[in-house]
Amino acid sequence: MKVCVLGLGEVGLPAARYVTDRGLEVWGYDIDHTAIKRAKEKGIPRTTSDWREIPPMDIYIICVSTMLKSDIPDLSPVFDVCRKISQKSLWPSLVSIESTIMPGTSKKIYENIFEKNTNLVHVPHRYWGEDQVKHGVNQLRVIGAVSSQSLDVGLKFYRDMLRIPLHLASSIEIAEMSKIAENAYRYVQIAFAEELRMISREIGLSFDEVRDACNTKWNIVIPEARDGIGGHCLPKDIEFLASLTTYNTVLKSVIVVDKKYREWLSQRLRQ
Repeated sequence: MKVCVLGLGEVGLPAARYVTDRGLEVWGYDIDHTAIKRAKEKGIPRTTSDWREIPPMDIYIICVSTMLKSDIPDLSPVFDVCRKISQKSLWPSLVSIESTIMPGTSKKIYENIFEKNTNLVHVPHRYWGEDQVKHGVNQLRVIGAVSSQSLDVGLKFYRDMLRIPLHLASSIEIAEMSKIAENAYRYVQIAFAEELRMISREIGLSFDEVRDACNTKWNIVIPEARDGIGGHCLPKDIEFLASLTTYNTVLKSVIVVDKKYREWLSQRLRQ
C-alpha cells in the first residue's frame, strides 16, 4: 500500500515517519526544499517538490498549513493540493485531511474537486511537539467522513492499520468544528490566566500563589501565563471560530486580553 503525505512540516513529517514505521511505502510532497531535505534526513527518502514525480497513491494524507490573510481564514493550500490529488487519484483512493479547516470545507472539496469520486475523511491532528510520546501522532483523534463508505475505509486505515484510537463524529462537519473549537477553548483558558496575572499584580498578590490555590479545586486547572499566546495554531484557530458567526463576544474579548497582556509585559520590561 502506497501513502503520500502532503506537507512535511511540524505535523506532516511525524505523520510520514509514523506511517513508515508501520511498514507502509511512504512518499512525501512539499513545495519547501528545506522540508524535503529534512524529511530525507529523517528517513523518508521518497520526497519531492515536483508533483509529477508522485505516482498514483492508495492513500493521501494532507498536512499542509492553513492560515490567516488579513484576519480572514485562508484554506487555499488545502484546496490546491486536493486539485493536484484529483489529477492522479485512482478510485477508490482515500484522501484524509489532517489540516485545520472550517466546517463545510471537506464536503466542498468532495463535491467540487473530487466530484464524489474518492473516499474522504477528516482526521484533525492533535500533534504537540513538546510531548511526542503522549501527544504525538498516536493519540485519541476525531474522525469524520463524507459517507459511510469513506468512514469504513478511513477506519481500516487509521484504526486497524495505524492502530490510532478514534472518536467517531456523526458528521464530517462535527470533526471540522471540533478542531478549531478545542484550540479556541485552550486560547480562552490561557487568556484568563493572563488577565488573572495582571489583576493579581495590580492589587499586590502573587499570581502563582493564587493560581496554586485555585488549582486545588477538583474542576479547576488554570494554566501558566507566560509570554503571550504564540505558536501557529491557537491564534489562528480562535480567529477561524470567531469568523463563523456574530456569536463571538468571548472569543473576540480574549484576543484583546492577550494583546493587552503583551503590552503589559513590555511595559514591565521597560520599568
